[in-house]
Amino acid sequence: MSWPFLWLISQIYCHTHLPLKLSIIIPAYNEQTTIGKLLPYLLCHTSAATELVVADGGSTDATRSIAAGFGVRVLHCKRKGRAFQMNEAAAVANGDVLYFLHADTFPPESFEELIQEAGRQGNGSGCFRLRFDAPHWFLRANAWFTRFDVDAIRFGDQSLFVQRELFVQAGGFNERLLLLEDQEIVKRLRRLAPFVVLPHAVVTSARKYKQHGIYRLQAGYFLIYTMYKLGISQQRLVQVYKWLLG
Repeated sequence: MSWPFLWLISQIYCHTHLPLKLSIIIPAYNEQTTIGKLLPYLLCHTSAATELVVADGGSTDATRSIAAGFGVRVLHCKRKGRAFQMNEAAAVANGDVLYFLHADTFPPESFEELIQEAGRQGNGSGCFRLRFDAPHWFLRANAWFTRFDVDAIRFGDQSLFVQRELFVQAGGFNERLLLLEDQEIVKRLRRLAPFVVLPHAVVTSARKYKQHGIYRLQAGYFLIYTMYKLGISQQRLVQVYKWLLG
């Protein structure tokens, strides 16, 4: 049975059972400086039915206690690893649509409605454009390219929403990947249903760029992506990434 037929069936379901419930999944590890800002923002811009899950990978700071203080669900994951943490949270989340969001990224205020509308228009998954919280010209240029629907410039910071059935059908995130797991899953999702880049931007932190140098870090990201495309091992990619971060 082809995916267009399966997707047609799912869309009939969507249009007769709206609105779909949203589960926001936030993978975290030592994010005490950001989680306390993100969660109240999300709580102010979501409906009461929306579920928030912080998938913690064993933080040694106050991340879990801060998150628990806002009354959201805190999942103590069995091990650290963004792909593993997001898969574990997805398995226990109760939403019809899963929205994977980094702890230092703020979606547009109307993101819940925008995601719902994207589903009504027949999209199985998608993301937002990107904007950094710093005015540097290079970061603005970098973010400008995220409007194009090209996998090579698909960043995890853009967040990812996907209908649960589609996520399960795709097999979830590849837990063998230590880096670029957000980018890799998009290719598999595209094969199953339409993917969309919405014309609204999330705002993500430029803290790593400020700390390690904008040009140096971006060149490093390009190097890691090139190595990934050449089939170089994930362990080697992680070594390069750790070298970039000093």
